[in-house]
Amino acid sequence: MTAYLPRSEAEAVAMSGDVDGWLTQNAKRLPGLAWDWNFWVRDDQRAPQGDWRIWFVMAGRGFGKTRMAADWVRGLAQAHPGLRIALVGATMHDVRSVMIEGDSGLLAIAPPEDRPLFEPSLKRLVWRNGATAYCYSASEPDSLRGPQHHIGWGDEIAKWDSSQAAWDILAMTMRLGDRPQMVATTTPRPVPLVQSLLAQPGIVMSGGSMNANRAQLAHAYRGAMMARYGGTRLGRQELDGELLTDTEGALWTRAMIDAAQVNDLPPLRRVVIGVDPPATNRGDACGIVVAGLGTDGLAYVLEDASVERPRPEIWAMAVAKAADRWNADCVIAESNNGGDMVTATLLAADIGLPVRSVTATRGKSARAEPVSMFYQKQKVRHAGAFPSLEDELCAMTLDGRYEGPGRSPDRADALVWALTELMRPSKAGPSVRWL
Repeated sequence: MTAYLPRSEAEAVAMSGDVDGWLTQNAKRLPGLAWDWNFWVRDDQRAPQGDWRIWFVMAGRGFGKTRMAADWVRGLAQAHPGLRIALVGATMHDVRSVMIEGDSGLLAIAPPEDRPLFEPSLKRLVWRNGATAYCYSASEPDSLRGPQHHIGWGDEIAKWDSSQAAWDILAMTMRLGDRPQMVATTTPRPVPLVQSLLAQPGIVMSGGSMNANRAQLAHAYRGAMMARYGGTRLGRQELDGELLTDTEGALWTRAMIDAAQVNDLPPLRRVVIGVDPPATNRGDACGIVVAGLGTDGLAYVLEDASVERPRPEIWAMAVAKAADRWNADCVIAESNNGGDMVTATLLAADIGLPVRSVTATRGKSARAEPVSMFYQKQKVRHAGAFPSLEDELCAMTLDGRYEGPGRSPDRADALVWALTELMRPSKAGPSVRWL
């Protein structure tokens, strides 16, 4: 069916958002096109080529995971008479309502002339050629003992009860045919089953964000989701399809940062800007973090204004603009790598603020530990989501390791300087000198 239209027209129709209307207008010209997955499928939804054992689809909500897996199952069922298939969901209700009867389930995607027969009482789906899909609940893993299959589909595996046991028993049932295969679909969550799958050999990955499927999603829905959850940990996980994990021994955890997020700000007594300049013109990012002290006695992280790999005049101007936006009181800048050059660069930007130079006498993790305690005592709030900054915080460990993006936690270090200044006693310590 794809030969009737160029791929460019399929993409244009999808992007128009009126697929149903277009199909109605072209029903006579292109009969059956509505059911032709090869025509509508995006490149990031195609089943992988080659010899693989497990296809792991981990993506954001609305990406099209269910449709991908359902059409993979449907294609193999139609091509192989007598194929035996395992359908496993978190519960039997999930198998029926999502995998079989859902909008992208096996019944909805099948053309009327080749729609399989669903027999709920027997917990099976039967195609005309004898291919049969059997329904199982991951909450009852023992129900998988005994049967055997050619292929299997496990949906939303990250929310399965008894997940590892259910998956292991399912894998043991894949013993028919020359090349048994399984597809696992899920929204990311750092549960043990997901992490163990990622470490297994013979696995291929697919994934992406909700926005990859924007042509098939209501504009109002996408707008509402991004407005409410964009940039947050929940949004990065549920919409962007990112697997967010905590580093062992980290000074910050994702849960700690989630608990610190707020939507409203109290009046601010002070606003300072922490700066961690790059060591050279070709160094890492310049960390620039704005923080304020509220009238409630809590510290508020207001903005991550960091700049990636900037020249000195660029990062100095970024500091000046942040100071102007927030009406800052002073700038706290580390001077270990560059000494007077850092101060001179900032003053040359004509920010019109006191610049306080701080000299690091301890490692980054040692300096960060007291600030981490502020979070544990719930004395710090985040006025919004700061994904890059949060990733760096959650990658710093008590023993000095850093397992995050970039070579150094520049944003995190800038935050540490800013919050240390806001929460310090009235007298500066020996590592601080006024200019």
